[in-house]
Amino acid sequence: MTTASISASRRLRPASAAARETAAGNSAAVPAARRFSRPRFAVLVLAGVYPLITALLYLLLPLLQGWPIWQETLLIAPLMVAMMVWGVIPVIQGRFHRFINPLAG
Repeated sequence: MTTASISASRRLRPASAAARETAAGNSAAVPAARRFSRPRFAVLVLAGVYPLITALLYLLLPLLQGWPIWQETLLIAPLMVAMMVWGVIPVIQGRFHRFINPLAG
């Protein structure tokens, strides 16, 4: 593709609504930038995972007495991962969105 065709294709693309409003001088319509906070997310995941893994251990360890540790882990780890992926993390991202994505700046 040549530079002439690239600049022609750029002219043909419609401008985004935010770019049009900024160009028109209306900066109030542009949303404030947010940044993802890994430490905040980690604290919330820990707060959700700790009671979950504790409950799992209380429920399953009496049933698994006599099993080698690697077999216990082989049973508990997939349960924990599934509960995190389809339970804990979506709840944290939904309910604490503003806390884990504070305004930048």
